[in-house]
Amino acid sequence: MIDWTPHTARAKDWFESLRDRICAEFEAIEREAGSDAQFEYTGWDRQEAGNENPGGGVRGVMKGQVFEKVGVNVSTVSGQFSPEFARTIHGADENPGFTATGISLVAHMANPHVPAVHMNTRFLTTGKAWFGGGADLNPPIPYEEDTEEFHARFRAACAAHNPTYYERFKKWADEYFFIPHRNVARGVGGIFYDHLECADDPEWDRNFAFTKDVGEAFLDVFPRIVRKRMSQEWTPAEKEAQLEWRGRYVEFNLVYDRGTLFGLKTGGNIDAILMSLPPEVKWS
Repeated sequence: MIDWTPHTARAKDWFESLRDRICAEFEAIEREAGSDAQFEYTGWDRQEAGNENPGGGVRGVMKGQVFEKVGVNVSTVSGQFSPEFARTIHGADENPGFTATGISLVAHMANPHVPAVHMNTRFLTTGKAWFGGGADLNPPIPYEEDTEEFHARFRAACAAHNPTYYERFKKWADEYFFIPHRNVARGVGGIFYDHLECADDPEWDRNFAFTKDVGEAFLDVFPRIVRKRMSQEWTPAEKEAQLEWRGRYVEFNLVYDRGTLFGLKTGGNIDAILMSLPPEVKWS
């Protein structure tokens, strides 16, 4: 049986380096808008009875002129699932022990013409080892050219690794980021993948390379879209529409999002888990 400890450490280092570059880019955008906003970082330690090394993470949050609220979190945790929750996790029926490392990002924008966005990539081990993640665009006021640019960049990232990935992972995102009780999509999609299993070192290397390219694609395309839209004027009616649209985002994250549930069920930091919630929202 493979000891995945060094693989988890390599993935953790990558996620942290990606966080640093994303945060630097977002702060650069704030400077371009004449703002001195910067990320504030808060470390947290996970607690689990009988576990000498439960792990923890760092929560990064910035509230600025362009980014009304953006959170970028990296966590690396290990422990035991409860028997009830283990039955819902891939491979945990074989081994309730787990490790998980990943980066999670949600940005809510001040300007309703700039899309909100979500990105997450992660590596988990239970009785199995796998990568998961993706990114999806959530515009209050959709622009077809922005949607196409976002998808084109992830289509290219997928094509470099497997010709079937983009259509498979786009469909997965469309199905996952859907709000059944509203019968609407959360946004205009992107890609979502999970359980990209690793049976040996070569397979881990291939899946890690793809996961890194997902992160690079996000860092390349989203800042371009932000810079294109961030100076557009908006009306009070458009801002109201944004605030009501955010309510759909909140409903999805609190009712359906598996990442939220995973964090809550594994003793994660509450503020880090709920950093995805917008700073201001309305329901009609």
